[in-house]
Amino acid sequence: MTPHMKWAIGGVIVGLILLGFIPVWFAVLVIAAAVAIPTAAYLMLDESQRRRLRENRRRRQLGS
Repeated sequence: MTPHMKWAIGGVIVGLILLGFIPVWFAVLVIAAAVAIPTAAYLMLDESQRRRLRENRRRRQLGS
């Protein structure tokens, strides 16, 4: 699991925990940000960078 995925999962967990302590809209905002930020970062890459990232992922899966 990549470090970025760990941060995203952590953000979702923190958002779920915060549901009991803060207004619901703020907890939903934290969860949405944890999902949207990595997605937006991936979409900002150009096609050659996305291709390189996919190749690295594939190579990493084959090696383990």
